[in-house]
Amino acid sequence: MSLETLEPNPVWVADAYTDTIETLDIYSDQVVYRIWGGDWCKDCRAQLPDFGAALDAANIPDDRIHEYALDENKEGPGVEEYGIEKIPTVIVEDDDGEEIARFVEEESMPIALYLAEKLRDELDD
Repeated sequence: MSLETLEPNPVWVADAYTDTIETLDIYSDQVVYRIWGGDWCKDCRAQLPDFGAALDAANIPDDRIHEYALDENKEGPGVEEYGIEKIPTVIVEDDDGEEIARFVEEESMPIALYLAEKLRDELDD
């Protein structure tokens, strides 16, 4: 089951997020995005469409994006393994499965901006 809320927001303006998109694109073949959410969740409906648009604008390959739809009890795949308590949660891992960054629902900036900043901090030489 995929997340309908991850469908790209059609009115998201990529030109306003050039640095973010460039960062996501630079690391597109080095990281995997694991995204937990629920189409029933208001926070997911508010945040995930813009993130979906950012992933799309950065041409992130589909095999680098893993979606996990949770039920209204926030139960589903990977919840226990990854310690998911709030949604949306997005975890970025390297190809060895090591966590590089984690966005959790209450962060003060949009998902793509937050993760791009973390990727630059963690992966820039």
